[in-house]
Amino acid sequence: MISFFRKFFQSKLGLGLTLVFLVLMGFAFASADVSNTSVFGGVAGGDRVAVVGDRTISTSELSLNVTNSMQQARQENPTLSMQAFIDAGGFDEVLDSMISRAALSEFGTMLGLRVGSALVDSEIRSSPGLQNAAGEFDVNAFRASLRQRGLTESAVRDDLALSLMARQMLLPVAYQATLPESVARTYAQLLNETRIGRAAAFPAEAFAPTGAPTSAQLQEYYDSNRARYVRPERRVIRYATFTAENLSDIPPVTDAQVAARYQADAVLYRERQQRSFTQLVLPTEAAARAVIAEVRGGTTLEASAQSKGLAVTQVEDVEQQDFASSASQAVAQAAFAGNDGALVGPVRGSLGWYVLRVDGVTRIAARSLAQAQGDIRTTLETERRTQALGELTEELEDQFARGRTLDEAARELGVEIQSTPPLLASGQVYGQQAQAPAELARVMNFAFEVPEGEASLDEIAAGQQFLIYDVGNIIPSAAAPLAEIREQVAAQWRRDRGMAAAGQAANRVLQRVERGASLADAVAQETANLPATQALRISRRELQRLGQVTRGTVLFFSMAEGTAHRVAEQAQDRWFVIQLDDIEVPELAANDPLIAATRAQLGQTLGSEYAEQFVAAVQQAVEVERNEDGIAAVRQSLLGGNNPAAN
Repeated sequence: MISFFRKFFQSKLGLGLTLVFLVLMGFAFASADVSNTSVFGGVAGGDRVAVVGDRTISTSELSLNVTNSMQQARQENPTLSMQAFIDAGGFDEVLDSMISRAALSEFGTMLGLRVGSALVDSEIRSSPGLQNAAGEFDVNAFRASLRQRGLTESAVRDDLALSLMARQMLLPVAYQATLPESVARTYAQLLNETRIGRAAAFPAEAFAPTGAPTSAQLQEYYDSNRARYVRPERRVIRYATFTAENLSDIPPVTDAQVAARYQADAVLYRERQQRSFTQLVLPTEAAARAVIAEVRGGTTLEASAQSKGLAVTQVEDVEQQDFASSASQAVAQAAFAGNDGALVGPVRGSLGWYVLRVDGVTRIAARSLAQAQGDIRTTLETERRTQALGELTEELEDQFARGRTLDEAARELGVEIQSTPPLLASGQVYGQQAQAPAELARVMNFAFEVPEGEASLDEIAAGQQFLIYDVGNIIPSAAAPLAEIREQVAAQWRRDRGMAAAGQAANRVLQRVERGASLADAVAQETANLPATQALRISRRELQRLGQVTRGTVLFFSMAEGTAHRVAEQAQDRWFVIQLDDIEVPELAANDPLIAATRAQLGQTLGSEYAEQFVAAVQQAVEVERNEDGIAAVRQSLLGGNNPAAN
């Protein structure tokens, strides 16, 4: 639980389900999918997993929150399965956090604390995930998220109120927790200590059986370690792409339609001008006239502006109507009345008094219908293809929603369906380094949530290229059959047998050392071919610098001087017997900065410990009752009931 509370102090709302988690990551499954599960109706003890004071935590709440947490964890590990999440303790952590939060809310209510609707509104509005491009709260986005996930606004507000009550209760408990200086000095001295001893290694390979296991031994080992061999869910995606080129029934553009467009856009084909200017805007008419006088006296417009701490701006290839919209109608008229190279102004505009120099005049000749018809025809054809493509995609989405298959749509479009090899949720091809085709990148997450055979549509290039796809085959997460991984299981059986025997040898050596033998002599009495013992001299600072923290080093720096212990290093496939002979701890100066730094760092940990103890006391005060049958039912339901493939 302590890791949970440390996470609390790193978040704004604390204790698990913050608003952003609920709205952006948490709404992964609609609550109806949980409440309609028949499993909960038959749970002994009803539809609750715990009663905290007067508050009930339902089976549906627990199921939804565990699912949300697993989906959030999948952001870091896309191949994570519910089985793996639960095996790693995720289920228990979510349940503990829900009970803790409910207990804090009940206790706060007993003390007269409350969370008003205005505070909840404030937290919702300040959530970055619910703000638009202008940084303002977007209520439509908030409600759309709720509708999309099948939750109600009141449910989200209630949950957020729980988090805010927890924050009110815990922050004062942990705020600015401080260790006594004497304790901080002791810990600081430990950072400088050096430990001296010896270690003996007992590799698993020195004790592992050389022969193959029997079929019965292998089967028993496989059954006991089935979770080791669980393969992640894989999916085969069938897909096809199409563009406007796949549309065959677009009517041709007629001459009459070209002529009608020419008349509608006549302003584009008349004779017109584009001009470029150097522009200076001044606050008063007098200042503008002074600049004009300087320019006519031989100073450049740029130099005159610079002498006054101002800067000119360039306006390139603008037409009169466009220039009028940014400056003013009067400025545009004056600017387009002047000759090439003329100085224009002063003229009052939207930003002040304008002085302009005409830098260039481009005259664009009028175009007749005969001259423009090619461009117009191309434009109309493009518009028709785009419109037809948009209508087609809308129609396909409607048809897919009514059950139309990918094969039927592909036949109508005349496109070929392609199939991927089995893919992981990350987009990686299972068992290979290759990735899914680039056009599937946008749909990978969604493709791992839809049922098999349900066709969908997505956009690859905006308005130009589209993708239709379905999931052709779902290979659920399950343990690999023993027949396919026999050699791997046999190797791990030998390794585990070797580790067990190595542990027994390490225990024998440890007993000899405890009876007075030296570590080297105790090892020499073993019949296996073992490495020589190694001398150890390690300081904590050196250990921190190298970052090589193992179970062995943790043991070495936690055991008492003059003792010996054994420890298993699973990652190295070996056991160790470690003997600590001496501890050297140099004294620190009274003003050593390490003392203050240690005091500040441990103060944060102390605050977390205070919070943990406070929550434990609160849970006793409000009487927490757990329904183990209900908890077990939710766990089993999340794992797929009695489906062997899910276990």
